[in-house]
Amino acid sequence: MSSQGDAAVPPDEEDRLAALKAIGILDSLPEPAYDAVVQLASMICGAPIALISLIDRERQWFKARVGLDVAQTPRNMAFCDHAIRMPGSTMEVEDAQSDPRFRDNPLVTGEPGIRFYAGCPLVDSAGHALGTVCVIDRVPRQLTATQRVALSSLAELTAALMEARRDVATGNPAG
Repeated sequence: MSSQGDAAVPPDEEDRLAALKAIGILDSLPEPAYDAVVQLASMICGAPIALISLIDRERQWFKARVGLDVAQTPRNMAFCDHAIRMPGSTMEVEDAQSDPRFRDNPLVTGEPGIRFYAGCPLVDSAGHALGTVCVIDRVPRQLTATQRVALSSLAELTAALMEARRDVATGNPAG
C-alpha cells in the first residue's frame, strides 16, 4: 500500500464534508457544464485524462471525466486528497514514479499508469477544498505557466458552478 493513507486529515474535515454534502452533487448524473470543464482541461493541458474529483470521507468520486473509465477510487489512493490540503495552489507531480508519496500507489504501478499529475483545488467561499480539477498523463512532464493559470481558472469556475448549485438547492440567493 502507498503512503497515501498517511496523509493527515485536514483540520476542517467535518466542516469540509458538510459543505460538500450541502452541494448535493455526490453521485449525481453527468452534467454538460462539468463535462465541458474536463474537456477544456484535457485540451488546454494536452493531457489524456482530466477529472473533476470530489473527496468524501472514503473515496474520490468523479463528477466529470475524460480518458478514464472508473467513476471513483478509494480516497487513500487519491492524488487529489493531497491536493486539497493546499487550497491556494496547484499541486504538480512531474513524475509519480520518483515521488515517495506516490511511487508505490496502485494508480502508478498499475492502471491508469499515472506518471504526471496536476490538480487545482475546488475551494468554496468558506475556504473548504472540496475536490479538484486535475489532469493526468502517462509520461513525466510539467505544465507551462499558461496551462497552470488556465487549470486554476477552470477550478475557480467549477467551484462557482458548485456553489450556484448549492444556492439553488437551499433557496439562497446567489452572491
